[in-house]
Amino acid sequence: MSFDPILLIMFCAALLVIIFLVTKLRRVQGQMSIIEEVLEDIKSGNLNRRMLTKKNDMTRKICYGINEIAMNSQTQLIKQKQSEQAYKRLMTSISHDVKTPLASLVGYLEAIECKIVAGEEKDEYVHVAFEKANYLKHFVENLFEWVKLDSGEQIFRFEVLDLNEVSRNIIADWISVLENSNFEYEFDIPEMEYPMRMDVNAYSRILNNLLQNVLIHSKGNKVIFRISENYQQARITLADNGKGISSSHLPHIFERMYQCDQSRAAKGNGLGLSIVKELVAAHKGTIAADSAPDQGAVFTILFPKSL
Repeated sequence: MSFDPILLIMFCAALLVIIFLVTKLRRVQGQMSIIEEVLEDIKSGNLNRRMLTKKNDMTRKICYGINEIAMNSQTQLIKQKQSEQAYKRLMTSISHDVKTPLASLVGYLEAIECKIVAGEEKDEYVHVAFEKANYLKHFVENLFEWVKLDSGEQIFRFEVLDLNEVSRNIIADWISVLENSNFEYEFDIPEMEYPMRMDVNAYSRILNNLLQNVLIHSKGNKVIFRISENYQQARITLADNGKGISSSHLPHIFERMYQCDQSRAAKGNGLGLSIVKELVAAHKGTIAADSAPDQGAVFTILFPKSL
């Protein structure tokens, strides 16, 4: 009995193909079992689980997709935990910043109401109570503004205006305040027009918060405000000759509720500079601070020009 060589070759080829397909099918079945196991593991909360795959595996794209989903979920979970921790710290800080002056305010008013103090001492108590009430008012206003900025609910009304003219109007209102606080001042604002897309109220808040920060925290007696411009951007600098900011505090000063005075004995609520940063960002600008102990501090804002 003779065999046709061609049929034999075809039979062997078909057998090899069948063996190859069976091997592939078994490998795919094994991978599918592993995929099912990994998905169950991820579903139970183990976002560190990853799929290992070879270049020629038929399930390669599925494995890559599962790994990407797990990594993205892990990243989101980390961000969520960080956000939760940040808000817990925020609530703790807010509780302290409200409860302490409120208790003090109640104490002063109680002394007045119960007639424990009289005459000049009573007048002094009224004055202190007024300051405490004003502190709480400003704190709540800052807090609400920061919450609106952080949640994206702040409504801006941008229009193209002359940066230099708007700046002069804002700075002019500070002259008497600086003089009454025994501060020398130097203002350098160009006379030529410089069109910039801005929200006047937000820009006013930026300058007011920065100047208020100098008065409250710098411990200096001179402030320099300068604007320099080119065809691309405006540079605004505000410098003081005060005590400066240490290198350990400098990277954190724009963080919400951050205060360089960890004892919280100083005035301020740690929201002013964080609001400034958000408002500058809303104008597509950047802000940075440079300082050294006993050498003052310089805040630099860069704003793009409206072309």
